[in-house]
Amino acid sequence: MRFIWLFLILVVLVVLPFAVWGDQFSKYFNLQNTSAVLMEPGRAWAWIVGIGLLLLDLVLPIPGTVVMSALGFIYGPWIGGVIGGAGSILSGLLAYGFCRHFGRPVARWIAGEKDLMKGELLFRGTAGGWMVSLSRWLPVFPEVISCISGLTRMPVRRFSSALACGSLPLGFAFAAIGHWGHEQPVIALALSAGLPPLLWIILGPLVMRGGENAEGESPERNS
Repeated sequence: MRFIWLFLILVVLVVLPFAVWGDQFSKYFNLQNTSAVLMEPGRAWAWIVGIGLLLLDLVLPIPGTVVMSALGFIYGPWIGGVIGGAGSILSGLLAYGFCRHFGRPVARWIAGEKDLMKGELLFRGTAGGWMVSLSRWLPVFPEVISCISGLTRMPVRRFSSALACGSLPLGFAFAAIGHWGHEQPVIALALSAGLPPLLWIILGPLVMRGGENAEGESPERNS
């Protein structure tokens, strides 16, 4: 199945910066250094720097979870969690939008029209929402799944909802870890890791139903 080649190529593109610069970035971007970077322009602007770093995580091996922890250290678990979750959502939307609008010809060349259509069926169905939501908690996969969602033109509403279901709990989890000084990271992760599937179980059917109605009214909306 040529669609697998598309997936593997995206994985390589995401992993490559980590292989080249991963050690340098991981040594520099610890909680203390990252907090200092965010605070350099002042506390009032630290959230903008944090979101910027989360967006750069698409192309550079910046540890996004450390950035979220630093946001929690600076702003507390609630505000820091909202900022971290929003940054993760914007990062996913950027990858999705870029691939949806500019990557389609390349994807068609790699996967072929037939296999690309199979990928579209997969990501337009229930499995697509689950993959987007749960991928936010895994290394490499957030960027890869967001890109594939754009390449297969997963409905924007469905993608955004699933993205939020995964990104917001992630932001709150690591903001809490940063705020509480890594005292109880296992509890924070265990509680928040269970929220993405729970949220998607609740919201998924509603989004799917709304998306099907919209597609029935106007098939060209998702093209």
